[in-house]
Amino acid sequence: MSKILIPIFSDHLSHSLSALEASEPDEATVLMMEVRGEATRVPHHAQKLAFIYSTMRHFAEELREAGWTVDYVELTDPDNTHSFGDEMARAVERYSPERIRITEPSEYGVREQVKGWEDELGVPVTILPDDRFVATHEEFEEWAEGRKQLRMEYFYRDMRRKTNLLMDGDDPVGGEWNFDKENRKTPPKDHEMSEPFRIEPDAITQECLD
Repeated sequence: MSKILIPIFSDHLSHSLSALEASEPDEATVLMMEVRGEATRVPHHAQKLAFIYSTMRHFAEELREAGWTVDYVELTDPDNTHSFGDEMARAVERYSPERIRITEPSEYGVREQVKGWEDELGVPVTILPDDRFVATHEEFEEWAEGRKQLRMEYFYRDMRRKTNLLMDGDDPVGGEWNFDKENRKTPPKDHEMSEPFRIEPDAITQECLD
């Protein structure tokens, strides 16, 4: 049985993911899950869902080609519980891992779920930082300390100064930090707005995913 179970979410599709870089293919099983609970929590465009699942499946194949063992739970799997927590419980039962190693989820709700897995699953959980971001949690907390108003606009400016992205010395390229005011203008009265809609994940065809 694999010593380490590595869950990978749809926003973790990177070969340089910290959980992968801290592991070896012969000691781990990668778990990837398509769960209805996340797909229906907020309305999604049909094309977006198709792209998410397609990129996940293609990445799983890339991992297999690189020598990783991948356990992939598809949306239409009859045993799929459609919950990250329940699918983790099933995987723990299948593999009896010594520990779970995961890169920190970027979504707050999922991150809070992961924090409870060690108690719920009875397996040690190591949460590694997601080093693909420009700033760390500690860096933001240091910036936010003592401020009466946490306006992200000013944090973004500091990050641009830090990285020198779109900067001309100490000034933004073009002389403007952003065009938010223009973006907040009301559309013309004759402008046609598309209606948002929801699609059930199961309605996405295999052809779309391929």
